[in-house]
Amino acid sequence: MKKPALFLGILSAILIFSMVKAQTHPLAIGDTCPRFSLPDQNDSLVNMKDLIGKKILVIYFYPKDESLVCTREACAFRDNYEAFKKLGAIVIGVNYGTVKSHKDFSEKDKLPFVLLSDSNNAVLKMFGLSGFANGRATYVVDLNGKIVFTHNAMLQGAAHAEKALEYIERMESKH
Repeated sequence: MKKPALFLGILSAILIFSMVKAQTHPLAIGDTCPRFSLPDQNDSLVNMKDLIGKKILVIYFYPKDESLVCTREACAFRDNYEAFKKLGAIVIGVNYGTVKSHKDFSEKDKLPFVLLSDSNNAVLKMFGLSGFANGRATYVVDLNGKIVFTHNAMLQGAAHAEKALEYIERMESKH
């Protein structure tokens, strides 16, 4: 009885890992945003297919909840949240932290946006990022699901919100 269950478990793991499309290089402008689903800080499943095409997406990857640079980065997105919202953008933070860690971080720093728990770094890998070394990157995704802006600066967390907002403001002023 245990052998079929073990076999099914191993087969399921193989299928899940084969569906994750790891990139060999970070995604760039013009690339299509990967479709994925992850739990947020409230343990609700957020599915990209429900968001792409409805709003501009600002997806930022950060290494660790509560660390100094990551907190500055999150607070910069928080402080600019209304400006992003006014421009029709949704801010989404992603890292390997647990749902509880994200909930605590969100509550402590009054973060009004979604934090997604990528516990096995599968989404990080879909974006071609790998761990701490390049785990701080921001992507702006347009209504067509295309990446239109990227920013990567490891030690300048607050710059991610500023640069993404500047880009969206320029993009919107052209329309």
